[in-house]
Amino acid sequence: MNVTPYLTGSGAFRRPFEHTYQDPVYNNADNDDDGIPDNPGEILYYIPTRTGQQETYNLSAGVSATWSRPLDKKLQAQCKEAAAANINLMNQTVANKRLDFELARLKNCGELMQKGIVFHKNSPYHAVCADVVLLNPPGTLPNHTHTITPNKISKNKNNPKDKVTLGDASSLKSISIGSN
Repeated sequence: MNVTPYLTGSGAFRRPFEHTYQDPVYNNADNDDDGIPDNPGEILYYIPTRTGQQETYNLSAGVSATWSRPLDKKLQAQCKEAAAANINLMNQTVANKRLDFELARLKNCGELMQKGIVFHKNSPYHAVCADVVLLNPPGTLPNHTHTITPNKISKNKNNPKDKVTLGDASSLKSISIGSN
């Protein structure tokens, strides 16, 4: 539903405005009956004559209301579906372009870091590659450490005297291969 208030006005007028004008009355007397006025051009008096000129003004105020109801709701639903699909397509296009931008930024920053080229920490462009992390660049090993724990001293179960095995060569027996 659409409601529209309105106010319109118009005016019509002529300038200079005159209600009446003085119309001269001429002397047409022909006293000698020769067909020619005796005093041509002589003005006897003036008659006020209305001009008929008017000024008109118009002022209109009101409210206009329209109400429309679609006759085919199926087309309206299809229109809404098409609009939603178009919005989704635009959002996906924007997301794809953002992903392309971020991948290009990651690739370029990573390649420059491998070559040792970076922005200075105080540069306003340092933030462009600040979140890019270079892991295991080619030709290098990652920093790593190993812990070595010594063998624990344990009692030998095969030895009836409970001899303690230290884990060195003194606890080994001699073995010969072949004829003795």
